[in-house]
Amino acid sequence: MTARKPSIHCIQGITAEGRAFRPSDWAERLAGVMSRFRPDGVAGGMGAHIGYSPYCVPRTVDGVKCVIVNEALRDIEPMAWDFVMNFARDNGLKVTPASPETKQGSPSEP
Repeated sequence: MTARKPSIHCIQGITAEGRAFRPSDWAERLAGVMSRFRPDGVAGGMGAHIGYSPYCVPRTVDGVKCVIVNEALRDIEPMAWDFVMNFARDNGLKVTPASPETKQGSPSEP
C-alpha cells in the first residue's frame, strides 16, 4: 500500500465580504508562528529561526496575500494544523486547494 500524498491548501486573505484581511502582514505572522514545524532533518544552523516552515509559507498570489499550508503539518503536529485551519475558519477566510501556480506565487514581503 502506498502512502497518500498530502494535499496543499491555500488560505486567501479575502474576507467573506470580499475585503482584504487585516492586518496587512497577517500571512507573515501566521507563517512565523508555524516556523518551528519542520521536516525531520531540516533544522538548525545560524539563521534557522528566521525562516518559514516548508509546511506553512506566505505567498502573494494575483495580488492577494495567502498562506500555503501543506497537510503534512497535520502528521507532524495535529494541534498546529488545527490552529492554522481554525484561524482561517474563525476569520472567515477562503481555503482552496492550491494549484501549481498558487504554490509558486511570489514570496510575501515583510
